[in-house]
Amino acid sequence: MTAPIKISPARAAAFRILCQVAEGAHSDDLLFAPAVTALSSADKNLTMAIVMGVLRWQIALDTHIAALMDRPLQKISNEVMAALRMGLFQLWYLDRIPDHAAISESVELCRAANHAYATGMVNAVLRKLARAGKPAAVARKLVVSPAFLAAEYAHPEWMVARWMKIYGAAATEKMLAADQSEPVSDASCVSEDEGAEAIAAGASFFVESAQPLWPVIDEGSRLIAELAAVGAAKNILDCCAAPGGKTLVLAMRQPSVEITAADNSAERMQRMESRLKKFPYAGNVRCVLADASRLSGGEKYERILCDVPCSGTGTLARNPEIRHRLRAADLSMQARRQREILASAIHALAPGGRLIYSTCSLEPEENEQVVETVLAAASGVRLMPVSELLRELADANVLTREACEMLTATAVRGEYLRTLPGVHPCDGFFAAVIEKARG
Repeated sequence: MTAPIKISPARAAAFRILCQVAEGAHSDDLLFAPAVTALSSADKNLTMAIVMGVLRWQIALDTHIAALMDRPLQKISNEVMAALRMGLFQLWYLDRIPDHAAISESVELCRAANHAYATGMVNAVLRKLARAGKPAAVARKLVVSPAFLAAEYAHPEWMVARWMKIYGAAATEKMLAADQSEPVSDASCVSEDEGAEAIAAGASFFVESAQPLWPVIDEGSRLIAELAAVGAAKNILDCCAAPGGKTLVLAMRQPSVEITAADNSAERMQRMESRLKKFPYAGNVRCVLADASRLSGGEKYERILCDVPCSGTGTLARNPEIRHRLRAADLSMQARRQREILASAIHALAPGGRLIYSTCSLEPEENEQVVETVLAAASGVRLMPVSELLRELADANVLTREACEMLTATAVRGEYLRTLPGVHPCDGFFAAVIEKARG
């Protein structure tokens, strides 16, 4: 009798995570759960590589798997699909993994998940794909189509088509390529316990700081918080604060100001409170459970950071499963909630106060259209050109002059901040600066 094949800890962990993501879980939460952090460094790295790689290339993987199947992939269980995708990703995208290990352990994962009936199929499909090898790149035409780029970079065609219409083909291809790569400032691959002392390595917008204890945070995310921290304020509200990275930047920049960090999820709030306790300079942060679309109590804030929940299309490199879940129709539903939050935050803004509205979305429906709709219905508020705050950050030796010039040049109509993956050294972010008139 042949001895059973042992499944490596990394592949077992990656398989569990991919199955959970297929059921709606978030890969970033699972990759930093105790089941993964307890692994050896090598196993953690392989788990990360398999999970993120499969999710980034899933559309392409499924295309090649489907060509060898006699039934739609939708009728195959999540566990069997996870085994197939993991196996093919390792065969075609990870050079140091032997074919026999990728195939045999995928088969055993299928068996261990109580799908022994499918082991023969998984074995046969993966062996055929191993023999065939990864297809050569398709010859490029002078003018590329959304369908071509969607296939080349494993993105939904509807998403690629709209980005090409908004940003043009050249910028869109840079964005797509960035989505398929490790983020430039890869906060997704470092836990704060391992690397809280510095922002992850990569190109930087910022002048090097002597601050010894930075949160691990994307450059674009930090930029949003730095904009909110400009100038003196008596109090600050971060109204959609979890997971707390931007709150920590505010606390570091405004150590003597009371900062209220609000979120409407008790679970996220608990995690944020635990995170804040790791940073001694965050003692001026007060955490409260609150719905940002219904801010009440009458308290007014001189500075508000309104970093609203969004589609997250600017973060597909570190949150690749978004592309598999998002539908174009979801954007209007997101925008409705975002308008409610922004209107509520403006109501809580003190006379003479300043508010930063921001998202990590690339979609105009969630960005400038939200701002313009809310401001049209509000009184006593104005849009402030973001270039003014960028210059203040450069004058304060926080932002480099080169970054200031780049971000000013790419601002939307000179009014709104916009960063694009692959074009800027960070995730995709949007920000608008809103001021309320004095009494």
